[in-house]
Amino acid sequence: MTQLSAPASLAATPSGAAKDALDRLTFLGWRGGLTAIVAGLAVSFFLFGFAVIYWRNADMDFMVIYSALAMNDGKPQQFLDHTAYLTILSIKSWFQLLHGLGLLDAYTLPAVPPAADAPAFDTAMTSVVRAGRVLAFLIAIGCVLIFAGLARRIPRDWRVALLATLAFALSGGVAVHSRILRSELVAALPVIFALMILIASGRRAGIARPLALAAAAGLCVLGLENKVQAILLIGLLPLVILPFGSADSASVAFWNETRPSWLAAATAAIAAIVAAWAAWPLVGTGLDRGLLDAAHFAPLVAGRFGIYQIALLLLIGGCMVAYAVIWRVSAAEALASMSAVAAGASIALLVLNVDYNASNVIAVFNPLEKMITFADTSTTDAANGSNLPAILLLLLDGLGSVLARYTFVLHSSPRPTVFLTWLIIPGIIYAWRRGERQAALQALLLMLAAIGIDALGVRRGLKSEYFIFTDPLIILAGAILLDALRDLRFTKWTYPVAMILFGLHLAVGQAEPVKYAFKRTGPESICEWNPHYMPLMPLPWCKR
Repeated sequence: MTQLSAPASLAATPSGAAKDALDRLTFLGWRGGLTAIVAGLAVSFFLFGFAVIYWRNADMDFMVIYSALAMNDGKPQQFLDHTAYLTILSIKSWFQLLHGLGLLDAYTLPAVPPAADAPAFDTAMTSVVRAGRVLAFLIAIGCVLIFAGLARRIPRDWRVALLATLAFALSGGVAVHSRILRSELVAALPVIFALMILIASGRRAGIARPLALAAAAGLCVLGLENKVQAILLIGLLPLVILPFGSADSASVAFWNETRPSWLAAATAAIAAIVAAWAAWPLVGTGLDRGLLDAAHFAPLVAGRFGIYQIALLLLIGGCMVAYAVIWRVSAAEALASMSAVAAGASIALLVLNVDYNASNVIAVFNPLEKMITFADTSTTDAANGSNLPAILLLLLDGLGSVLARYTFVLHSSPRPTVFLTWLIIPGIIYAWRRGERQAALQALLLMLAAIGIDALGVRRGLKSEYFIFTDPLIILAGAILLDALRDLRFTKWTYPVAMILFGLHLAVGQAEPVKYAFKRTGPESICEWNPHYMPLMPLPWCKR
């Protein structure tokens, strides 16, 4: 595989060629560009999000806010579908903070006026929902800045990292999650950040690289704790990361020295054992057959729980061994890294004890069974019946639907990253033919992962809320290709194409927020699920 590590400053400008398009696109510089991105997101949020009537995005705003209000009143977590565990905990703590500062009166269920006093109820819920939206915006901004910081460590050229950050900030997923309270952002982005950490640390060896793997493993578990669909990203991550190495990936001298390296590996193993011992009660709860039967979970493989979880652990271990062999990672560092992954995952599991709920624990340990409980009838029948032909037909149907969406013409979508795929797919072929085969393979695996996850998401309609799981994969694939095909920035059509993409991202990505801001339908549909999800909070417009 070719090594792509020359600094941007060493790339020569072709004689007589057009000006560097990346200079024109990033004229504000790194800090100025990030400032402009954050400012643009803030303008969009306050124009088409903050002041929207409080019940407009009730699914899931009301559900998680209700749960946070109930927890502040001493009650257990009420909303457990996704599980939205970290989202609800953050809202709960945010409301407590605002109340302590004198900025929010209604921070518990009893503090919300009764539905019989409709004006007072509306006033209180408006303040509560707007407070929640501010938190969603702050989390989204934080995610964009973290993405920027990690992206800066992946391409050789900071300008490519800035453009990738811009594409991410203007993506459909960020547009949705920066103004509503849902669980997908805090589920998907930790796993995406884990992938970016693995890419950056894998390319450049160091003594502390196992700690980076521990952080990545912890982030994956945190994502899973917030929405079980994160298991799809986690399951593909070990395979996707395999081609992301370089000549600098080989272990540094420390890990090749017999005594110190094996002492470090032994220390990591001890840390993993201690962390696993601390998390073991959660494992017992997660696989408790009585709790699983009470939750109506049905085992998916051979009539037993825990089978695919063991297979995933073996896949992770096998891919780590393969990576070590391919990129010349020493045995001591590889074993230390495996221990670090186990320790990081175990420590992240302990977060479930912050506000313990057995329903969250069994969902985290049995994510596919949890997902099946919300799947459509055909998917449930195929999975529970272990009907391989039916499963394959569903996957092919999902694949066809995803490819139609990626064309935008056959199936329109409020997702601007589909336009990037129009360049990425031919770009992969072009890079391969140009001899940039490692970059082509990296981009191909990222795209295949995005397509695979989207194909499964089609079973739930592939709503705009789900774009956050795969948009970053598509954007990273484009950034890798742009960084590898460095001469493209001097062609005369690069700048016009980039400006067209910017316009499409801005227009298509903001379509959903603008639509919801000007929507005129009433809140009556909320009454269908209000008694189930909010039994202690009657709504003024719903008859009891």
